[in-house]
Amino acid sequence: MANRDVERGGKRNRGANNNNYFYDESSGETHWTSWLIPAIVVANLAVFVAVMFVNDCPKKITGANKECVARFLGRFSFQPLKENPLFGPSSSTLEKMGALEWRKVVHEHQGWRLLTCMWLHAGIIHLLTNMLSLIFIGIRLEQQFGFIRVGLIYLVSGLGGSILSSLFLQESISVGASGALFGLLGAMLSELLTNWTIYANKAAALVTLLFIIAINLALGMLPRVDNFAHIGGFLTGFCLGFVLLVRPQYGWEASRTNSTRNKRKYSMYQYVLFIVAAVVLVVGLTVGLVMLFKGENGNKHCKWCHYLSCFPTSKWTC
Repeated sequence: MANRDVERGGKRNRGANNNNYFYDESSGETHWTSWLIPAIVVANLAVFVAVMFVNDCPKKITGANKECVARFLGRFSFQPLKENPLFGPSSSTLEKMGALEWRKVVHEHQGWRLLTCMWLHAGIIHLLTNMLSLIFIGIRLEQQFGFIRVGLIYLVSGLGGSILSSLFLQESISVGASGALFGLLGAMLSELLTNWTIYANKAAALVTLLFIIAINLALGMLPRVDNFAHIGGFLTGFCLGFVLLVRPQYGWEASRTNSTRNKRKYSMYQYVLFIVAAVVLVVGLTVGLVMLFKGENGNKHCKWCHYLSCFPTSKWTC
């Protein structure tokens, strides 16, 4: 558990008036300039443009009742709303470009789809929602912990979300950065818990985070939303936060200048959480990958788990 970031070239001192609700600003730690999260946003936008270029709706859609949306955009116009209400490409184009599809991953050995799917989006609404959330969540984390740790959390959480999604949703394709986003949310929660002593507004920060997480997971139970990717990404990020986002406990910095006090840098519970989270993370990802490539169906092992991704009501069916 290192006490300082290994990244170089983006470090600056914190400003005295830089207030943040979730983080303690009184410590002497450095403050990193965020560049990775903006780069990820730009990359996602570029990939969406490339997908729409390949999609070329006017060339593939014919008939008076199958008009492309926003035809003035030419080959970048969107599929008919009955086919894709999110203003985006066709399912076949997404599949061609690397969407997560269980049969191709397991039977055609295209495991790379577990990662490529997190760079694709079903439509402009899906893309903007995820990118705005990424900016809101990710930039602050990168400023606090640097691009290497936040980048690892983003990518590994996306992988964890893809694994769980593939185990439970095997009849449809899945795209989006939501698993990685939920990983950042999970890391924020575990960072708060493991660094509990340095927070001034502990209860308020915890309640706020839990509320945000609960609302987002509840929305994932609506139809056409891959909540298994959300849950898998969240659990992966939650474990990674205990491993990668540990900070010295409150009072350690002051004890270094006081020869009569010798406070340990990390408390015992931080070490315990670090070890437990690391073991759970490695075992969970390993078991998930083994089950996936053996062709296991998660629904056979958990009869009620399908309700986590879509809960049927009188207003909709799953």
